Formats: sequence, structure tokens, C-alpha cells
Amino acid sequence: MRKIILLFVSWLVLSAGFRTVYAQSAPAEVENIPWLMTFGGNSLTSWGDDDFCQIFFCVVPASQKSPFYLRVYDPDTGGDLDECKGVFNSEIRFSVYGGKGCWSDTAAQSIHPGGNFKSGYLLSSKTFAADKTYDHQWYTFGPFNPSEGEFVSLLNGRVFKVIAQGVSGDDGNIYKYFLSSDKTENSAVEGGNMFTYKYHFRLSDNPKHVCQIYPFIDDRTISVEVMNFDWDNDGVIRIFSVAKNGISCEVSKDDNWVVRKFPILPEEKNSSIEIQFVKNQAVQVKNNNVVVCVRNQYGVSLPFYVVPIGGVPVYSPKIRMK
Repeated sequence: MRKIILLFVSWLVLSAGFRTVYAQSAPAEVENIPWLMTFGGNSLTSWGDDDFCQIFFCVVPASQKSPFYLRVYDPDTGGDLDECKGVFNSEIRFSVYGGKGCWSDTAAQSIHPGGNFKSGYLLSSKTFAADKTYDHQWYTFGPFNPSEGEFVSLLNGRVFKVIAQGVSGDDGNIYKYFLSSDKTENSAVEGGNMFTYKYHFRLSDNPKHVCQIYPFIDDRTISVEVMNFDWDNDGVIRIFSVAKNGISCEVSKDDNWVVRKFPILPEEKNSSIEIQFVKNQAVQVKNNNVVVCVRNQYGVSLPFYVVPIGGVPVYSPKIRMK
């Protein structure tokens, strides 16, 4: 039975990767999130980044033989997209890892970067400061040979890791990723996907924009803790699934974490739930940086795929929470 479930999950992951090229970008268009964010290593956490480190994983299907690339949009910290605290003085290092332990080391999946979170072996790295060369431009890492990744049978593919870490300074770097089969264009890797266990992102300034992210609920999960950091009173957070129809989640204020626990029904397993962010309609909050993560009853972090595994959840009134 366990093998059947794992094969089912693998099929879901692969089918989601084939569904749309937007699975290749982080954030994805379906999430309606404009940017990822990482602050310099000497920043204040009250600006919205709790640890100045963001870890994403790239999944390349086992059938992929040709090289691929990881592209970063606006990787420097010094342009009009970035968040300046006085004078731009920050350095952010982007590093790509592959090899055994790249994903499977538990430190790599932790929501607290420490220990051996840089597991695997380093394939490429570059540190960016303020540099107009990269304003509103793509920087390309690679090419990478798919065989350099860690093979994960559950995902039927090879996994690579990219870490964006604040080295110094106190400014916010605003950027996004694209997993590409081409060095100079954003061309999707067929069947590829990206995911993270701790989502650091910038909300839209438009109060009419609703953002959403999609943690995947595996077959072992019977309850989840939804955690959000530094929401800044920017509206409401709601939970949707086949069994949850917009349940409100407590929201954090400035520079603090809030945790809300929810039960998981059998019908919600092996599917995604939606965490929806609805901005404050009365007071406009700009440049709001937020961190979100989800853990199961064992304290294990659950992954956010940039395109929801199994599709966007649709509430079924026939399924009731107990």
C-alpha cells in the first residue's frame, strides 16, 4: 500500500509539472505573488525577513538528459525593485547545489537554516551587491547536467537546491527564479517543478490583488500548523481545501510569528491546500514582506510547490470538518 501511495504522489508531482510552463517560475503566475525577497545579513527582522535566507529546490524529471539552467531576475540589491534602508550596502549570495544529500539531508528541509543546510556539493555561486548591470535583467546559472542532482524516487527526478542568503548589509533584495532549458530565454524544462519549505515573499501593493500559495499534504499528515511572520495587519489569511471553505487564520503583526493548528481530513491527504492572502482594503500597506511555513503533527515541514500538486483545491460541501 505504501508503494502505491508513493507512486500516486510521484504521478501527481509529474502531472503538475507538465500542466503549465508557469511551474518553471518562482513565484508562479498562479500564486499571484510578484517577488521573492531576501534581506542582507545585518538587517532587522522587523523588515519582514526572519533569517535572511531562502532555500528553493528544483526538480528535473529523470527522463531529462540535456543540460538546464537556473535564471535569476534582478539578482543585485541596488535598483528600483529593491528595498533600500538609507544607502544600498547589501550583498546577497546565490548558490546552487547538487549531489547526494542536497535534498534528503534533514537540515536542508528545516525551516531554520543551520547545521548542514548547505548539504550536497556546490555547483555554482555568485555574490551580488549594487550593480546596475543586473537591474531588471536575468542572470543565468549553468549549464547543469541533470545527473549532477540528487535522485529522489518519490519525485521520479533529480533535485537541485538554490540558496539565496544575505551576506552583509541591511537592504531587501527583490527577485524571482526561472528553471529553463535555454541559457538566454525562459524556456520551460518539460516536467520540471520548484518548491520550498519556507516561503519568503513580497506581497503586491495593489489592495485588489489576492495572493495564494499551496502546501502539499502527504498521506502521513493528520494536522498542520500554519505559521506566518510579520504580516503587518495587511488584511486576512484564509485556508481553502476540499474540506475547508475560507477558514480564517490568525495573522502576525510586526516582527512576530503566529501559529494556527488545523486538522486534516482523509479527503485532504495527497492533495494541496490553499493559503490565501487578502490585503487590507481600508489602509494600503506597501512593500509588505511575509514569511510562511507549514508543519505537520511531527514538526516536519511541508513543501510549497509553485504550482499546486493535484490542482487548485475546490471546496466540496459534502465533506465536513469534524
